[in-house]
Amino acid sequence: MSKRNHLSKSILLASNSPRRLALLNEMGLAVRVQKVEVPEDFPPAMPLRQVAKYLAERKAMAARSLKLHGEIILGSDTIVMVDGRILEKPQDRDDAQNMLLQLSDRKHEVITGVCLISDHHKSIFHDVTEVRFVPIDLDEIDYYIDHYRPYDKAGSYGIQEWIGHCKISQILGSYTNVMGLPTAMIYNKLKTEF
Repeated sequence: MSKRNHLSKSILLASNSPRRLALLNEMGLAVRVQKVEVPEDFPPAMPLRQVAKYLAERKAMAARSLKLHGEIILGSDTIVMVDGRILEKPQDRDDAQNMLLQLSDRKHEVITGVCLISDHHKSIFHDVTEVRFVPIDLDEIDYYIDHYRPYDKAGSYGIQEWIGHCKISQILGSYTNVMGLPTAMIYNKLKTEF
């Protein structure tokens, strides 16, 4: 039996993220992918907790001209925040090492913003998940970077990978939010608003 398209919704995913595509497919949605390139800068005065929503909306709006009738555009962005600072995707190995050292033996927040746009409705929202790492030594960080190459991930890690299985001691909130999409929240929005 096919698990596809339980909600009878067609999604235009404004992202090239294989994790987001996989999550939407697991939700049983029909998904078409459209990679969009938008600058990931934001106004300096913007509260940091609003950045993910702002960038998600920019991505969704960039895909608007490519939307087919009846499709719902989904744009999203995930940020990692620690000590009031955003950890973006690492630029190189040293950057990834430094980020993981900052996350070692502490908690941080993962915020994913989502923008859904249909022919007649727009919804912008975000979810916050608190994550705590146990201590991570430099050998473990090097092992993780060498084997998992987390250069496409905010904060330099994927919760679904080795580091998540072995070094995360606590999570408060949505697991899939840390992967890049708060799936339960998205499902509820699609079901009740679209």
